[in-house]
Amino acid sequence: MTNNTTLVLGSNGKTGRRVVERLEAMGLDVRKGSRPAFDWEDDSTWAPIVRDVHAVYITYYPDLAFPGALDRIRTFTEIAVAAGVRRLVLLSGRNEELAQEAEQVVLGAGVEATVVRCSWFMQNFDEGWLLEPVLSGTIALPAGEVTEPFVDVEDIADVATAALTQDGHAGKVYELTGPRLISFAEAAAQISAATGREVAYVSVTPEEFAAGAIAAGVPEDEAHGLNALFAEVLDGRNENLADGVRQALGRPARDFTEYAKQAAPAWKV
Repeated sequence: MTNNTTLVLGSNGKTGRRVVERLEAMGLDVRKGSRPAFDWEDDSTWAPIVRDVHAVYITYYPDLAFPGALDRIRTFTEIAVAAGVRRLVLLSGRNEELAQEAEQVVLGAGVEATVVRCSWFMQNFDEGWLLEPVLSGTIALPAGEVTEPFVDVEDIADVATAALTQDGHAGKVYELTGPRLISFAEAAAQISAATGREVAYVSVTPEEFAAGAIAAGVPEDEAHGLNALFAEVLDGRNENLADGVRQALGRPARDFTEYAKQAAPAWKV
């Protein structure tokens, strides 16, 4: 290869910043794709950032299930391949119809491509929009009693980094989950155990969730988009395990209990 630069889109995000850290620790040249240098809402930023890039880690904010995401992924992929990018790794959502359409766009781009398909991030509880509810003592979600195979973002970053830097991952769809299914109530209980204080899960209606999210400062369109996403994926379709972490890395996925112990300092008030 004459060019070894790797572009990481969403380089400030949960997975993106971890991928950047791993690539830099390997001594590789990393280009960070975040605002204002890269903006999914401004396609004039796309061609300049893929110039002289070999590989791209593609993450879409807020989610591939949101309106307009598929068209943007398609156009960005075309621009990247035309610019000479030879390797693409897409972060995708598990059992999301629109996300899987985006996967096919990337896998069919005519270059080495890998899909990292994930379930609910464990780190949503300590780094994302659920941190404040955890700190308040009440996690309110329209999830009922559904169970999730929560996946650790550290595992996602390890798989994405391997796909970006190693041969043998082209054409693969790695479906990543944690090693067991747990409910949101059980997740709250494990957070309680790790912190020594009571954190409860409360099942709410979609309308109640949207109102609470908006009141907490989430933009209205994003709150409603999350509601639509939850209605799609929190219906039991993900109540099964996959072994993508082991397929890609040869080791088991990290468990929620281990995650909760390490994340506990973020939940101390």
